[in-house]
Amino acid sequence: MQDMVDDPSQLRISDDDRHKVTEMLRTAAGEGRLEVDELDERIEATYSAKIYADLVPIVADLPGASTQTPVLRPQDQPVRKPTGLAANAPHHRTSFVVMGGQDRKGVWEVGPNYNAFVVMGGVDIDLREAIFAEREVEIMANCIMGGIEIVVNAHTHVIVDGVGIMGDFGQTRDKVDSEVGPDSPVVRVKGVALMGSVNITRRPMPGEKRQRRRRLH
Repeated sequence: MQDMVDDPSQLRISDDDRHKVTEMLRTAAGEGRLEVDELDERIEATYSAKIYADLVPIVADLPGASTQTPVLRPQDQPVRKPTGLAANAPHHRTSFVVMGGQDRKGVWEVGPNYNAFVVMGGVDIDLREAIFAEREVEIMANCIMGGIEIVVNAHTHVIVDGVGIMGDFGQTRDKVDSEVGPDSPVVRVKGVALMGSVNITRRPMPGEKRQRRRRLH
């Protein structure tokens, strides 16, 4: 029993984990990475999987599979109709990475809920230029032997409510002074870091330091 605790890859997976991997496989098949027979075999193997280690060989040979995250949009949840810049911005709801890496940065739309799950990999979620569909966003960040880094700007209010188990879960030292006000967007970060880290950092907007140096000259 102690050996299993020491090796997070031996932990039991949930039905939700199986569903996420299945969606990843279907996306890969839609891109021509898998034949129909291979898709069926891997989906069957996914639903037969018991622990996280069982999922690794199912997706290990899919180039870019860790960056292909399905958009999960509940039918009963109203969706804001974006206009202007937001109309052309990509919309993301999830990050699911197994032994890989993924970046969310630049101009993109984030909904009221975002799920990030990492096993022996890394995810960077940069919200500095993100378009918030709602004023408050809840990020469920869970990682096993990996890392999740969340970056916000000076105007974003951050609330951290996560747990680190032989790992770190919290807000690191800000790189820029906070300018939070009563109308600031709110980012709530919850989850668990098992032998890994979930870090939230406040940083200047992209290019802000460079612009300040130019003004000084």
